[in-house]
Amino acid sequence: MRKILVTSALPYANGSIHLGHLLEYLQTDIWVRHQKMSNNDCTYICADDAHGTPIMLKARELNITPEKLIEKSKKEHIEDFADFHIEFDNYHTTHSEENRMLSELIYNNLKDKGVIERREIEQYYDEDEEMFLPDRYIKGTCPKCGAKDQYGDSCEKCGATYSSTEVIDPISVISNSKPIKKKTEHLFFKLSDYEKFLSNWLTDNRVQKEINNKMKEWLSDGLSSWDITRDKPYFGFNIPGEKEKFFYVWLDAPVGYIASYKNLCDKNSINYLSSWERDTEVELYHFIGKDIAYFHVLFWPSMLEGAGFRTPTSVFCHGFLTIDGEKMSKSRGTFIKARTYLNHLNPEYLRYYFASRLTSKIEDIDLNFSDFVARVNSDLVGKLINIGSRCARFINKDFDNTLASKSNNQSLITQILEKKDAIQTNYENRDFSKNIRVISSLADEVNKYIDDEKPWIKIKDKDNNEAVHEVCSDGINMFRVLVGYLKPVLPKIAESVEKLLKCSPIDWYNIDQLILEKKIEPFKPIITRIDEKSIEIIKTEARED
Repeated sequence: MRKILVTSALPYANGSIHLGHLLEYLQTDIWVRHQKMSNNDCTYICADDAHGTPIMLKARELNITPEKLIEKSKKEHIEDFADFHIEFDNYHTTHSEENRMLSELIYNNLKDKGVIERREIEQYYDEDEEMFLPDRYIKGTCPKCGAKDQYGDSCEKCGATYSSTEVIDPISVISNSKPIKKKTEHLFFKLSDYEKFLSNWLTDNRVQKEINNKMKEWLSDGLSSWDITRDKPYFGFNIPGEKEKFFYVWLDAPVGYIASYKNLCDKNSINYLSSWERDTEVELYHFIGKDIAYFHVLFWPSMLEGAGFRTPTSVFCHGFLTIDGEKMSKSRGTFIKARTYLNHLNPEYLRYYFASRLTSKIEDIDLNFSDFVARVNSDLVGKLINIGSRCARFINKDFDNTLASKSNNQSLITQILEKKDAIQTNYENRDFSKNIRVISSLADEVNKYIDDEKPWIKIKDKDNNEAVHEVCSDGINMFRVLVGYLKPVLPKIAESVEKLLKCSPIDWYNIDQLILEKKIEPFKPIITRIDEKSIEIIKTEARED
């Protein structure tokens, strides 16, 4: 039995969960459910990322405290995740005593090691708001291409990145006034001290090929020290021994992984360090978006190494979500919140569709609504669920809800069961789309078998009763296996089928055990086809959100 610890990136606590977020959490949840079906000791943790300037400003806008804002966001996030059947073993917040303690511990360990340095820097300062401005709160003209109205760290037109002090004609987004340059003293983590460590860390296949190549570029260019300080006003943790200095959110946010795990362990009287100490046998995997790879494959492993903690086994990156070929947009009705979707459609439709598109590669995924409707209605409902409904009808009506004592087509059942190892491997490798294709093809084979046997005709002749009984029992058993193959993707449908068949929860060890001479429940509709009107309603409401 493997011991595995899994995290997803921490959602920011100043906004709602949307479909773009869900791509990651559903990918992680499917992978974790596969591990649990394998009887591995797999723990899935997450938390709200609750610090930073945006939280502070959003709370001010709403005329509430930051604490009230993050409390409200956490409650909403937990409800949205639960309703999408995303099953965390613990969900916490970075604004916690566990995270404060661990952030200070890691900082002090790094300081004791001599890899924290002090440096005077120059930043833009908003005199009206009496605060230093983060890059994203400065707009102006791009110093590279001259495009106007660009953010203080990058240009959306030419793709250039730069320092905020290079921006031409800067304006504060907060007060709409012109900021001044002002000196301040900050603390830096000497990332360059860990170039050799990172080069060695890369050799163990920690990241995907694309990220590995990017990391080699970063390392060949030389690593700069990382600014870990923010000045007041700021919502976050004070840095020990410093006056009016706070940890930058990207320091304490990943520490939130350890803090959430510690929170879980404390509830169960377990030592959290057993999974975070060096040389532990516990595997650690981070699922993240490609946009935050820099933090997770450079800063985070280096911080952990310097502070004496274990480093990740692997970091899995994914691409972005587009909808109908476009970036998510309010005006087009494609910036869709999780709750807006849930108000009109079954969450397992989206779980199935995302699984049909997800691979181990770092590719953007398009939620094409026409394809979405077709795949769910044709493949999931029309092929898979149809097997159960058409076979159960005969078992319920003609055979007293009881399955036959033997099978009619053991070779087809064996053919389907022979795919188990490949399906497990695909889940392990995060190649979910391969599994959806394989399972859809197997469903075609089962439906063809039933069509060829024509139980609806044979049942008219009593001499064929035994054959019909066996054929439909075969269908039910193969239906159970196919639903079992999809259980990490469709946990609630699997649960409904387990109740229908009055069988034990399906896992990778019992999936090949046929159920014979057994009473089943009367069949009830498990899932219905998508009404395309629901899509239009969702788009309309998304424009209004």
